[in-house]
Amino acid sequence: METIPTIPDQIFYLIIILIVAAVLIIIVFQWRKVAQSKNSILMLEKEIELKKMSMVEKDIESKRLMDNPIPLPQEQQDSLSAIRQSTTEVRSNVGYLHSEINERLARLEAETEQRKLEKMLKEIEAKEAKLKKMNK
Repeated sequence: METIPTIPDQIFYLIIILIVAAVLIIIVFQWRKVAQSKNSILMLEKEIELKKMSMVEKDIESKRLMDNPIPLPQEQQDSLSAIRQSTTEVRSNVGYLHSEINERLARLEAETEQRKLEKMLKEIEAKEAKLKKMNK
């Protein structure tokens, strides 16, 4: 009967200790990653809260400024009125030009379609005439 070589007890215990140590090291590294991820998430949540608070503060400040407008000198008020008036005129002009472009485009499409149909009609008439000549 053959004898199977056996591992001495000390080497066996050493191998088990190395395996357990490796597993513990892996567990510790994973635990640290999880802890770091949790900290990162908490930091991001705090940053989001701060940004929200900042946005709310800016909104409140802008509403306060809207409710209590700063009185402008007459010259600046006149300048703002002129800007508003010119903006209104430009918007009106843009609307008119947009409408005119759409109308011209529609007319151009209709004329193009009419030319195509007239050409098709001439071709059909020519074919009919040719068929009449062939039948005679």
